[in-house]
Amino acid sequence: MMQEILQQTTWQEWLGVCFSVVQVLLARKNNSNNYLFGIAGILLSLYVMFFAKLYAEFTLNLYYLIMSIYGWLYWKFGKKQKETAISETTTQEKFITTGIVMGTFILFWYFLTQFTDSDVPILDSLVSAFAWAGMWLMARRKIENWVLLNMSNMIAIPLLIHKGLYLYSILTAFLFIVAISGYLEWRKIIKSKNVDVAE
Repeated sequence: MMQEILQQTTWQEWLGVCFSVVQVLLARKNNSNNYLFGIAGILLSLYVMFFAKLYAEFTLNLYYLIMSIYGWLYWKFGKKQKETAISETTTQEKFITTGIVMGTFILFWYFLTQFTDSDVPILDSLVSAFAWAGMWLMARRKIENWVLLNMSNMIAIPLLIHKGLYLYSILTAFLFIVAISGYLEWRKIIKSKNVDVAE
């Protein structure tokens, strides 16, 4: 079984997963260079997702590419020409996040059911909807990004197994664990900054 899985795994999948692991570990450490590794992993994932007929995830990766470029610039410079601090979402950002989830789910579901041969339109759309919102929050350096990304991860793991993308499913399980750790790490950073301000 394991040998068969390894034989089915392409070099694009292996390399994409390796870049993605480095990216998420750097993001957990609040390192803005995480996006550079993320971009490399995304380009390889685009190839893999297209041939797996995961069209919503393919489109999600295009979005990741754009948001990674935006996120890297925003993290590096923000509005004040210095690195943007980690913070919690505002009420307005929560409304925007909800709109992103609902809007992208409806758009992807409609597109997948009407124009593609996808056999998993609902799950593929849900994975992408939560991830789109999570990535937007990460680009803005909001701690809640980890929660949204993990909602996407929980749905993605069985979906990727169903599609035979075992290495990506293992990566996603790893990302789930790192997202929990990342949330706790970012929460510590927010608390330490609040203590510094209070003093």
